[in-house]
Amino acid sequence: MTTKAKELLAEIKPGTKLGDLRKIAKEIKKDHDLALELWESEEFKPRLLAILIMDKKELSEEVLDALCLDMAIHTYDERNNLMDWLMANHLTKTKREKAILETWKDSSIVLQRRAFWSYQGRLRWTGKNMTDDTEALLDDIEERIMDEEPEVQWAMNFTAGWIGVYDETLRDRCVSLGEETELYKGDFVSKGCTPNYLPEFIRIETDKRATK
Repeated sequence: MTTKAKELLAEIKPGTKLGDLRKIAKEIKKDHDLALELWESEEFKPRLLAILIMDKKELSEEVLDALCLDMAIHTYDERNNLMDWLMANHLTKTKREKAILETWKDSSIVLQRRAFWSYQGRLRWTGKNMTDDTEALLDDIEERIMDEEPEVQWAMNFTAGWIGVYDETLRDRCVSLGEETELYKGDFVSKGCTPNYLPEFIRIETDKRATK
């Protein structure tokens, strides 16, 4: 291990803030070899930093598969956080990486399926969905959501929620899906946050947009 990697691992503590990791990454810029060294530590926050300094050009499908499989050693929240950072900093930045992400709907890797559905939800949330596949995607959600892993269920539910908000023709189906599955019904949410239970989510988020 290089001296630089050792120094960073010693510097990054459990209490290190995410903003501090971004500052470190800004100073380093891109250093893929260093990123791989940090990744091999198997520690959560060094892996977050590794993602920030990875070189997109080095992220082949094989490398992405390995990274996603490596994330499985982490807790539920940590592995989802790592996947979200990989998406935000790499997978949604170039046409090549978006094309890879679009192939993950039926991936054998759980976090890749979660990433696919999370991406579909975000496209609709941000108004960037320019495809006509929404009804087919909802068909898949209805058929598969109750058989999926919890993190994939969440992402499917997230996508169904935004479909229901933005597509009036499919809104009733999305509400009915929530009523049938009862996913997240009655879950506690912090003040100011929208519940994940689809009937409530769709009603609240639709009303917000109607008043703007």
